[in-house]
Amino acid sequence: MPEATDDRLHVIVIGGGFAGVGATKRLARHEHVRVTLVDRNNYHQFQPLLYQVATSQIAPSHVGFSLRKLFRNHANVEVKLAEVAAVDPRTRTVTTADGAEYQGDAVVIAAGAVPNFFHTPGAAEHAYPLYSLADAERLRSRVIAVFEEADRDPALMARGVLNFVVVGGGPTGVETAGALSDLIRETMVIEYQDVPVAKAQIHIVDLGAALLTPFSTTAHRYVAKVLTRMGVEIHLGTAVTEVGPGHVTLGDGTTILTRCVVWGGGNMAPPLAGEVGATQGRGGRIEVLPDLNLEGLPGVYAIGDVANIPGPDGTLPQLGSVAMQSGVAAADNILADAAGRPRAPFRYRDKGIMAMIGRGAAIAAGPHRRELRGLPAFAAWLGVHALLLTGVRNRAQTFLDWGWDYFARSRGPQLLDRSDAAAIDWEDDATATLGAAPDEAPVG
Repeated sequence: MPEATDDRLHVIVIGGGFAGVGATKRLARHEHVRVTLVDRNNYHQFQPLLYQVATSQIAPSHVGFSLRKLFRNHANVEVKLAEVAAVDPRTRTVTTADGAEYQGDAVVIAAGAVPNFFHTPGAAEHAYPLYSLADAERLRSRVIAVFEEADRDPALMARGVLNFVVVGGGPTGVETAGALSDLIRETMVIEYQDVPVAKAQIHIVDLGAALLTPFSTTAHRYVAKVLTRMGVEIHLGTAVTEVGPGHVTLGDGTTILTRCVVWGGGNMAPPLAGEVGATQGRGGRIEVLPDLNLEGLPGVYAIGDVANIPGPDGTLPQLGSVAMQSGVAAADNILADAAGRPRAPFRYRDKGIMAMIGRGAAIAAGPHRRELRGLPAFAAWLGVHALLLTGVRNRAQTFLDWGWDYFARSRGPQLLDRSDAAAIDWEDDATATLGAAPDEAPVG
């Protein structure tokens, strides 16, 4: 059915993440603009805290916020729950998987990212990525499931039931490894008293020479020291060459028996990026001009993790702050186009970087990379992330959960609510330990 005639500037925003919400909020202020926000979910998810959902520190509802509720006071914003299948950049038409079409005066592609498994055999089938709320809930169920399996049959300890392998030494990997250690040492040791929880192993693997590479050498030593003290075994300078249903093989020949592999090894653009007809660069991301427009395609913008955004020192990193600011900048340029004003190049305002390592331990660096470590950084991390959460209720509930976690040393909700992730077939990797040379013996 054709849309009713409407003289307002119509902008279609694909994706309700940081970038898409940032653009929509900016455009929603203007009554002469109407926005159609299309997303596969009806909620905005706060990705920096997904690892805390996965490790039972906070509830899923704390990191998800209804998109309709977010824009309920803006009559010029309509939210459509749909999977975008194609974008025609010439006519600025967006087609969804169910056949619906939306045609606008401008299109903003903010489709986010998907895991990049770098063609590692078995990773897509057996690893647990951490890029969506559904991912976090599945991982949480798998973490709890292996403890239930160990409680049911302690002999499974020899088959790596309580071995955890985290792939990737960036913020996602480091924060997940630290949170797993806190969960195991402080909560599971109490809740599973018939299980030798102290024998649980956490391994973090990265091809680089250090964890959290954007930080200083001093910070690298601090992170390694804290994680080691927390019982995390660090494997640097080596790649994961295979992920099986019950093991991980490293580039140095080591085999680690495990039933829980967390993949934080990088991301890439979703398949939609290849359907636009624009130039794609590293990670399959869309190459954009300094004003975030696609070359030769006026009125079509790509922002956030789906785009390679140029900065003064090369391509900007895939960070939430980059996504939010690029969303605002794209919206401003759309408004400038409509008003006959020139578009402005995107200038990222670096507000610093930070990462949580564990309870009471964090690292933070300001715009000029002056660093904080330990409790001061831990407090700063909590404050910044609480302020960035959407909704007063979410902030309050998350602060309560953090306080309870810090002082009570127990966690919840520990629910096996993802049966697909909880089910373990112990016969599907029975030969993993056979045929290994003595120096390649599996870690069990």
